[in-house]
Amino acid sequence: MSEFSVPLSQIVDSLGLEKVYVADNYEQTNISTVEINRPGLELTGYFEFFDNKRIQVLGNTEFAYLGRFGSEAQKMVIESIFSFGPPAVIICRQIEPTNVILESAKLHKVSIFATDENTSDLTARLVQFLNRELAPRITRHGVLVEVYGEGCLLTGDSGVGKSETAIELIKRGHRLVADDAVEILRTNVNTLIGQSPANIRHFIELRGIGIINARQLFGMGAIKTQEKIDMVVNLELWDNQKIYDRMGLDREYMEILGVEVPALTIPVKPGRNLAVIIEVAAMNNRQKKMGYNPAADLLVSLGMDLSAVPAPEKTIVGKWE
Repeated sequence: MSEFSVPLSQIVDSLGLEKVYVADNYEQTNISTVEINRPGLELTGYFEFFDNKRIQVLGNTEFAYLGRFGSEAQKMVIESIFSFGPPAVIICRQIEPTNVILESAKLHKVSIFATDENTSDLTARLVQFLNRELAPRITRHGVLVEVYGEGCLLTGDSGVGKSETAIELIKRGHRLVADDAVEILRTNVNTLIGQSPANIRHFIELRGIGIINARQLFGMGAIKTQEKIDMVVNLELWDNQKIYDRMGLDREYMEILGVEVPALTIPVKPGRNLAVIIEVAAMNNRQKKMGYNPAADLLVSLGMDLSAVPAPEKTIVGKWE
């Protein structure tokens, strides 16, 4: 897992910010933290925990507070903040920056941008953008498909039938997100988003046929650019010596970037319709998330006391970091 940064210029273009003053180092400035800052305590002179890597956001509250001081006091406060060299300052509600701010920005090479949005909306959009661009991520071999709204990550050895299963699922009305390589992003503490690397997006490799473009062949309704990963389905060749889960009471998980995702192992052999099995697995996973477990329901209907049945232990079947 690598640490990422995003160019300041990309943030400005993506959020449609107006350039008020662009410092000489603007094109070389990168942002590496998802945290932003509204300098409230800093305006009072408290800098003990000030992080100069964060973008600073100024709104009505900050300017109203500055307005209580004379020009000399304002200059001292602004100079104190800008002297730390924050990467950028964004002024909301199209408030005109004072001469003190512009002079200090030029002195300390701090770029200034403006927007007509209110502070809350700008902050929400900026944090969402940074969470996306700076999310911890890994790329792993597999296929990601959306089945009945569930993001199903298919894993397994090469040649086991992942891509062929994806084609059958597409034909049945589901959507392809990624084939062969899946880029996985942890956008928050319990959410994983999967997508395809841009250079192979929508392409599928089928042995005996070659490369096909799912978007061109099946249409826009057959593809999706990204999807939350709700479950991991590991496909493996049927092993007669192995005992496979037949009840569904086991709680198996794959740990990906610190997030535990429900996992299943589905044995593959001639005659098994993997697409239908994965459809059922997706619907069953959704039911379990909503609190219904059919295996437990069956035991109750057979007259068994669930309180006497040992709770299954949670098992981590694999870990990707």
